[in-house]
Amino acid sequence: MSKFWKNIRWTDVLSFLFFVFLATAMWYGHAMQSVRNTRVPVLISYTGKPGAIGLGEKGLPDTVMIEVRDAGSRLNVYHRDPLRLTIDLRPYIHGEKGTINIPSDVLRRSISDILQGTSKLVETRPESITCPYFTEQEKSVVVAFAGELSTADEYQIIAGPKLSQRRAKLFGEEKALSVIDTIYTAEADWTELSDTIVRRVAVSVPQGMRADLDSVDVTIIAERFTEKKLIVPLHVKNAPEGYKIRLFPKEVEVNVRVGMTHFAQVQVSDITATCTYSPDRKETMDVELYYTNPYITFAWTYPGVVEYLLEQ
Repeated sequence: MSKFWKNIRWTDVLSFLFFVFLATAMWYGHAMQSVRNTRVPVLISYTGKPGAIGLGEKGLPDTVMIEVRDAGSRLNVYHRDPLRLTIDLRPYIHGEKGTINIPSDVLRRSISDILQGTSKLVETRPESITCPYFTEQEKSVVVAFAGELSTADEYQIIAGPKLSQRRAKLFGEEKALSVIDTIYTAEADWTELSDTIVRRVAVSVPQGMRADLDSVDVTIIAERFTEKKLIVPLHVKNAPEGYKIRLFPKEVEVNVRVGMTHFAQVQVSDITATCTYSPDRKETMDVELYYTNPYITFAWTYPGVVEYLLEQ
């Protein structure tokens, strides 16, 4: 390999590279001076729209593509620093409902005014700008959480999702608003929850409408759970008049799942265990559980079926 490098005629290589560089420079210089066409974007912003005016579903375009003819060196400026155009909408909005119409000649003239003096506007896409407008109506709607939540092993969600704002003002056409009572957050997929989290989530607003908020804070509280065993007395519902029902057993063991920080706040009085008598079942009744304590997330009983005797 060392012999190969020694046999290279470096003067010839350097001469070759010099002429390649010279040819490239001459080509680039010619390209920069030659006149040609190029397509570039024009970024558009709008002013003068009254606050109560809403726009159709597609809205107004924020970019117009144009074809410009000029020398290459001047066209490069448009690629490095995109053109920006501001359009005043006040001359195009009349009354409570109508169509904003910016004709092609006005659009071309406005764009030509921000081009360099040597540049020629060849084409605009779209050629004109049109968009329906209307006077917006207002409606108060519910904001709800949308998504999937799951916890780490041996953890449970004990509170939430709680939103920092549960209602929002929605603006749009009256007909469209009439069928909407709830808007939702963007879909969230949070897994392995094991602690309290607070996250900001975007609000999804139906197309063609706007809301007075774009995001909410979502709070979810997760903690490790444990189980608590309680002995709960049984009560009979729908007992026939003039009869006494003797249960075997009279009490059941109830297991509840509760967060560790609220273990002591779950008592027997929080749980009701009942059986409903039915003449169709001669020997057994199912046990039903009811609980109102918010810290109980799940409960089950043993036994789930009890025997009974009907005595007169």
